[in-house]
Amino acid sequence: MRALIRIYDALLYLMAFIAAATLIWLMVSVVVSVAMRNLGLQPYAWLFTSAEYGLLYMTMLGAPWLVRERGHVHIELVTAVLPPALRRAVSRAVAALCVAVSLILAWYGLELFLTNIERNDYDVRAYFYPRWLLTIAFPVAFTFMAVEFARFVFGPELLHSGEAGIHE
Repeated sequence: MRALIRIYDALLYLMAFIAAATLIWLMVSVVVSVAMRNLGLQPYAWLFTSAEYGLLYMTMLGAPWLVRERGHVHIELVTAVLPPALRRAVSRAVAALCVAVSLILAWYGLELFLTNIERNDYDVRAYFYPRWLLTIAFPVAFTFMAVEFARFVFGPELLHSGEAGIHE
């Protein structure tokens, strides 16, 4: 079981690393594109397309790590005023709802991915890009998010700290 957990953690951190590298690529592609335009040149079409794809991959691959680190935006005003026992119950209920939503989105993402493979769909703009390479991010990321939210449902840590305001 420990080996499986290590593999899972490695995949989660690999996804986060790819998301971070994609963020760097987005910065480079925008700077290059703007510089080319300012020099009177036409930017490469693949620069814009790769930035679009990068936004999707960055968002989807980075989201599970953000759940683990409690990096998603959420408001603690309500949980801050709740008594500890009720705060635990509310936090676990919210995390359970997030698990359910993540699993539903993973299921529909898997259906979309399989449909793209079945139809042999391509995104044809700057180049022919198999659409399944885009939609595979949905079932993978949402499944990982469901697992991470489940850690807050069944694990010792809570999703909500109960502290209102910014605490960094």
